[in-house]
Amino acid sequence: MNREQISMIAHADHPIRSPLDDDSVRQLLERGLPRGDERVLDLGCGSGEWLLRALAARPHLHAEGVDVSEDALAQARRAAGDLGVQERLVLHHRKAADFASSQSFDLVLSVGATHAFGGLLPTLAAAREHLAPGGRVLIGEGFWDRTPSQEAVEMLGDFTDLATTMDRVVADGWTPVHGHVSTRRELDDYEWACWGSLASWALDHEADPDSAYVLGTATTRRSEWLRVYRDTWGFLSLVLRRTPDFP
Repeated sequence: MNREQISMIAHADHPIRSPLDDDSVRQLLERGLPRGDERVLDLGCGSGEWLLRALAARPHLHAEGVDVSEDALAQARRAAGDLGVQERLVLHHRKAADFASSQSFDLVLSVGATHAFGGLLPTLAAAREHLAPGGRVLIGEGFWDRTPSQEAVEMLGDFTDLATTMDRVVADGWTPVHGHVSTRRELDDYEWACWGSLASWALDHEADPDSAYVLGTATTRRSEWLRVYRDTWGFLSLVLRRTPDFP
């Protein structure tokens, strides 16, 4: 079983692939889509959950998603058909960093996918290329809530603290108009959902040759979370607009 299949199983009970609950997702979309008739682009859309929720709630919205996973995009297409929004959704199978479009977008999303571009600021640079005048960016990024261990840095990445993360965003020419720091409950619910889904799959498929591997992965990842980064890692979601070049 490959990494992509593992991820699909892990997120079966938490389709938003970030530590955000449904109400937080709704509020972030409301702040990012004030009119309801915007053109939206999700760079690293996975199974398209952000776009599907936005389309289902806004009948005049049009959206495009980009991802390297054909399986995730196929899942998004099926879900769009079930919701009756497939005519307003275009999906692209390619690397998000390689995506180009002749059209600009009113909202560019990249939540939990900054690794596809090499970090926060490169992701914002990519979003800027696709953004229509007056448009908004909805981005989600990890940060260190407390000083991490070297093991945690090697496992999750070289993040900064919350204040420094905000300073970097502002210095890059962006103004936050809304933000959300994931709560302890959101962070814990996400981890329990991921590793619980993997464990449940393994127990429900004991005869499958991958069952032992999947169960072992769930056990290892749960232990890493509890022992290595639970008390130090946080997650920040921001709605951003370009800062004007004042004279």
